[in-house]
Amino acid sequence: MALIMRYIDSMQRYMDNAGDPRTRDWPMMSSPFPTLAVCLSYAYFVKVIGPKLMENRRPFNLRYILILYNFIQVIFSAWLFYEIAISGWLTGHYNFRCQPVDYSNSPRTLRMVHACWWYYFSKFTEFFDTFFFVLRKKNSQVSTLHVIHHGCMPMSVWFGVKFTPGGHSTFFGLLNTFVHIVMYSYYLFSALGQRFHRFLWWKKYLTALQMVQFVLIMVHAFQLLFIDCNYPRAFVWWIGMHAVMFFFLFNEFYKSTYKREVLRREALARSKAAAAAAATNGVNGSLNHEIQHNGTTNGVNGLNGSLNQYYDSVNHNHINSKKNTEYTESFYANGNANGTMELNYRKK
Repeated sequence: MALIMRYIDSMQRYMDNAGDPRTRDWPMMSSPFPTLAVCLSYAYFVKVIGPKLMENRRPFNLRYILILYNFIQVIFSAWLFYEIAISGWLTGHYNFRCQPVDYSNSPRTLRMVHACWWYYFSKFTEFFDTFFFVLRKKNSQVSTLHVIHHGCMPMSVWFGVKFTPGGHSTFFGLLNTFVHIVMYSYYLFSALGQRFHRFLWWKKYLTALQMVQFVLIMVHAFQLLFIDCNYPRAFVWWIGMHAVMFFFLFNEFYKSTYKREVLRREALARSKAAAAAAATNGVNGSLNHEIQHNGTTNGVNGLNGSLNQYYDSVNHNHINSKKNTEYTESFYANGNANGTMELNYRKK
């Protein structure tokens, strides 16, 4: 235990000596351990405690809270983008090829340093993305990619604010805040309800935009490995490898999500085609059955007609025979010899 405490003390002295004195006394900047504790607590809550607490509860309806939250995130991200851009990147004061850290106290430099700390703070506000998923029991959204992305970012940005607030690494923040303006705008429209969902056809392009972001960050960071620039190589690797990791994670998410969507649509198309074929076969079968039924009915009717004709013939002969008999008997009654002979003949 004493060895561990001596190691922590030596690390703390290094942080104080090597860290930027301008941010030393700012909230959460004296040591990495508070940030690390918050990140680990976040991961444990959203993966274990939260789902357990919600297991036997109904999901919360957070529609209006989500609308307000996403609206605030759009405004916050837009403000951060503006601050980082106006402090250097879009005013000509920063060089996209190589931008060393300015450790002076000039107003423009301090503005960038403050923007870096607020960018670090924004990574904690993004935890609420996951908290809302848990409270709404959208556990499928709390993926490994989602938790790693949100859980790692505060710790990653902490080192930048502690040692290099400003300079080359802030290009990451510039791109990321722009992407978040687009991303939270998408979430805002999604939370507003069904009537706005027709505007959300570009979901997969949002994921593609995030991957483009990481490619640009990789290129921007790793170029310093091939040119002479007064910027710490350790942070070049730190930022570049984060971009590599997130690119491949988002790429896997993109392929798994949208490839599955394509397969689902193909299966649905096949199902519809099979249903249409079955319906067509059913109609043909019904027609054949109707034809057979009509043929049987006509045959029965024909037989009945033949029988009726036979019975009519028999009845007709019987009536004629009866008339002849009556005619002959009338002759007999009148004493006609021919009638008597005819009657005797017929009675034989």
